[in-house]
This record gives sequence, C-alpha cells and structure tokens, in this order.
Amino acid sequence: MKNITVTTIGLGYIGLPTSALIASNKIKVSGMDINPHVVETINRGEIHIVEPDLNTYVANAVKEGFLSASINVKVADVYLVVVPTPFKGDHEPDISYVEAATKNVIPLLKKGDLYIIESTSPVGTTEKMEKLIFAARPELKDHIYLAYCPERVLPGNVMYELVHNDRVIGGVNEESTQKATEFYARFVQGKLHATNARTAEMCKLTENASRDVQIAFANELSLICDKAGINVWELIELANKHPRVHILQPGCGVGGHCIAVDPYFIVSDYPREAQMIGKARETNNYKSFWVAEKIEDAKQEFELKNGSPASIAIMGLAFKPNIDDLSESPAKYIAQKVLQGINDEVVYFVEPNIKEHQVFKLTDYREAIKKADIIVFLVAHDEFKALPKIEDKIVMDFCGIYK
Repeated sequence: MKNITVTTIGLGYIGLPTSALIASNKIKVSGMDINPHVVETINRGEIHIVEPDLNTYVANAVKEGFLSASINVKVADVYLVVVPTPFKGDHEPDISYVEAATKNVIPLLKKGDLYIIESTSPVGTTEKMEKLIFAARPELKDHIYLAYCPERVLPGNVMYELVHNDRVIGGVNEESTQKATEFYARFVQGKLHATNARTAEMCKLTENASRDVQIAFANELSLICDKAGINVWELIELANKHPRVHILQPGCGVGGHCIAVDPYFIVSDYPREAQMIGKARETNNYKSFWVAEKIEDAKQEFELKNGSPASIAIMGLAFKPNIDDLSESPAKYIAQKVLQGINDEVVYFVEPNIKEHQVFKLTDYREAIKKADIIVFLVAHDEFKALPKIEDKIVMDFCGIYK
C-alpha cells in the first residue's frame, strides 16, 4: 500500500484517536460523524472528548492537513467502521449502526479497497456485511478485502495503547487478513496476530467477558463480606499474597463501552451455553442495585437518628476513574436511583471530569463534602483519593478510596 487514503466512520472515543494516530503517520484521513458539532470541533483542531495527548495529535494532524472531518463519507482506499453497537430488546446486540455505515460505503467502493470493522460486533457480523456489500455490488466480489480488527484500549491511555498493544486481525479470507495486517503495520508497534473474522470477533467478546467474570467474583465477595462483617479490601489484599491468586477490586458495578456490554453479545447468541458469563452480568448489575439500596438505608437511618433529612454527596458519575465518559456507568445508575428517591433531602452530584450534565446539577467536590452529611464514593477519581480522610461524617466507600 502506497500513498493510501483512509476514511473512518465514527469519531468517538475510539474513532477519533485512531484517526489521529493514522494521520500522525502522514496518511490522509477523512473522519465522518453524524454530529455537526463533532465535525466542526475537529476541523478547528480541537477535541470533544477527554483523553490525554489526543488534543496534541488532533491539532497537529489537522494543521498539517492529514486529518479532516465531515458529515459525509469520503472516497478512500481504506474504510474503518468505528460506530456504536448498542442493545435492543432484551440485551440483544444492535448492529444497525454498522449496517448503516456499510451502506454509506457501498457506493464508494472500488476494486482493491480495504473495508475493516473495528466496532465490537456479534460473531458473524463481518460476513453479514460482506453479503450486504456483494448483494449490492456483485462486481466487487473477489476484488475487495474485508476484515475485522477490534480495539483493545484503556480509556485514559488510548494513544499509547493504540500504538503498543497487540492486535488481532481476522479477514473473511487469507488475502483480506494479509491486506489488513499490512495496513495496521503502518502505525501499530504491537504484534499483529492473524486469524479469521469469526475468531477475531469472538476474541474481542471473550476478552471483556473474562474481565466481567473476574469483577463479578470480586463484587460477589464484597456482598458476602458486608454480611460477614469483613473488610473486603483487606481480605482481597491478603488472598492475593498467594502466588497463584489475583482477585480484582470490587466496585459499584461495571460500566463502559465494553465490559458491561460485550458479554451480552455472547449470551444473546448462545444462551444455554453461556451460563457463567450470564451470571456474571447479573451479579455486576445487582451490585449497582445493592449500592443504591445501601444508600437509601443510610439515608433513612440518618433521618431517624437526627429527626431531619440527610444531605448526600454522590462522588463520581463516570464509569471508571479519571475520565469523563458516563457510558453504561453504574455510578450514573445509582445516582438516578438516589434522585428518584428524593423527598426533602439535598443531594450533591459530583463529577470533576465534566462541566455540566443534562440530568444532574453538578457541584464541586470540595463544596459537596463540606455540605453533605453522607459522603458516597462511587468512583475512585484522583481528586477524591487526595482528600484528607473524612472523620466527622458518614462515609460510604464503594470504590476503595480508603482501602
């Protein structure tokens, strides 16, 4: 591949960093997004999401003319589909965004083009898109390349991991796998592992289902320890002294684009077989409900003891520490449950990584701690960890601030 051009469809938390990284390697990239605000922001050399170093990558790529954004899909040699795959019905995967992106690409495809899906997808999605393309453009059969290559990055460290993490690349045939591998070799320093499309799709789902199961074990332990009067943080630290034990940390549930979503893609397609994976999802969802109930109990206990409504500080809304992303956030779910139960109480919602929210009126974390009777830590943001230990108020720590 020489002097190729790339179009990315979707300029979110993965699409924009990927576009910026490719463009930083002197490859012309046109990013497409349906949100005009996103397009305008990027074309100014600015970013609409919080991610370390991303602003520098975007600013430089736009300035040098290697990155631009549009609300339309532009003709290119390589098309990357990086759009959401949400739920529909009873946690059934919705690939309509992938399908819509593919339909936008179909009229532009020409012989020799490479089409890659990066969106998390159910097994068989790449093959479905292959059929969709060739049904509309049969003359392209055996003349274009189609592959699946899932991202596997950690929010807050995306730019580094896009370069250094290994990638799994699966084409619909060996030629497609090779072509896609050659493309990623241009900007990925990690190892590139060749396979087929179905295995690559399942690999992405497996990685996140595995994490979900491990977190469910930690969350289940936290429920047991609460009843048994045991400090779960101390317990896990001691258990992890065993050379072959590595228990993860419990939290108030599981959120994010991947771990809270991807296991359902397996459960939906293989409900009888995915028993442990399905149960882990139930456990992690239940943990959020349990936390909301514990807050309600603390609120009622305070009111009975003091004869007046409690003021509550909900500390953190993001799905993990030190980011601005609230996708599938258990903390957001818990905050909504608290909001629904408000009578005369005052609730301060705190999220230091965002300036405003449509549902929650946000308060500075220092002010919230001063005013609230009950402090509820849901997300272990660095700002919260740096606070002096709170001794004179009711503190509910569900994320290990004081572990």
